[in-house]
Amino acid sequence: MAPAGALARIRAMREPRGFGATLVLAALLPAAYAIYGLASDILRGTRIFGSNPVKAGEHFLGEWTLRFLIFTLTVTPLRQLLKWNWMARHRRTMGLFAFAYGTLHWLVYILLDIQLDLQEMVTDIIKRPYILIGSLGLLLMAPLAITSTKKMMARLGGRRWNLLHRLVYVSCVLGVIHFWMAVKADIGRPLMFALGFGALFAYRIWKWREKASALKGSPTPA
Repeated sequence: MAPAGALARIRAMREPRGFGATLVLAALLPAAYAIYGLASDILRGTRIFGSNPVKAGEHFLGEWTLRFLIFTLTVTPLRQLLKWNWMARHRRTMGLFAFAYGTLHWLVYILLDIQLDLQEMVTDIIKRPYILIGSLGLLLMAPLAITSTKKMMARLGGRRWNLLHRLVYVSCVLGVIHFWMAVKADIGRPLMFALGFGALFAYRIWKWREKASALKGSPTPA
């Protein structure tokens, strides 16, 4: 019979029953709240998102985009450090939700904020270049969402797929810059995101250097 400690470790490596469905439902809740709040504030005059619901809803969705990017990048450390290998299959889910929330954030700006006024958008970008920075970050996430399937991974090949999906790091940096510039003086929340991404980047750099050192120290075949 296996020791109790060993059994506990084996159980810890297994995916909890219903985790995938629970994850998807939990990820949908902020979007549902945003849609309900915006609709209620605009159509019924409530103040769920305050006196300027469009801007508040827009910022709410933007922050959740960054949160889902954090969640996406956290999967690898959890998998490697805690041996939760089952988490790998949920990285794609988190990445797709990050792109979905970024798209909702952008749609609120286009449809509700400037109301499809292209002239106002051009003027806005000139006055507030962080809009262009955020849009570029979202644009870079589009090919990652499109190529997230196993079929596309096989078509591209593992090496090219991994190289392409490193664009997520650029999107994270652009997203934080966009948020930082948007809030101006109140940099507390952007700083927290910057520190979170910085820690996740530092972990990856450490693992890459560790792997490179191991390969360098390994004996060459005769």
